[in-house]
Amino acid sequence: MSNKKHVVCPHCMAVNRIPAERLGDNPKCGKCKKPLFTGHPVELNDQTFAKFVSKNDIPVVVDFWAEWCGPCKMMAPAFAEASAQLAPNVILAKLNTEVAQQTAAQFGIRSIPSIIMFKQGKEVARQAGALNTQQIIQWAQANA
Repeated sequence: MSNKKHVVCPHCMAVNRIPAERLGDNPKCGKCKKPLFTGHPVELNDQTFAKFVSKNDIPVVVDFWAEWCGPCKMMAPAFAEASAQLAPNVILAKLNTEVAQQTAAQFGIRSIPSIIMFKQGKEVARQAGALNTQQIIQWAQANA
């Protein structure tokens, strides 16, 4: 019996069941037929955040950032690069704290950028401050 993983589609938020051994085969969403792993961070908001982090069986690392934040903008390309390298074992997502103030407040975000790893919706690790690609990858793998 194969071990199936729940993966939330970054496009339509449908929950897909994918055999663990097939995660690396570029699986597509059963509902919207788009790729489940895009190689880019998933943009989340107050409406999509809870479902995305709680329904994924794969660890999700969320970058809490804001448009006006210089270090956030500096880290964005590194975070995107790390996203491509970590998939499908870790999913990277971004949450604009200016737009999704409710979610940012819920997790007590005091400084940005902050990255938080979630497993089945529970926070398991947190890191404040800008990181480079290698640091993001090492941190994610150490906490996954």
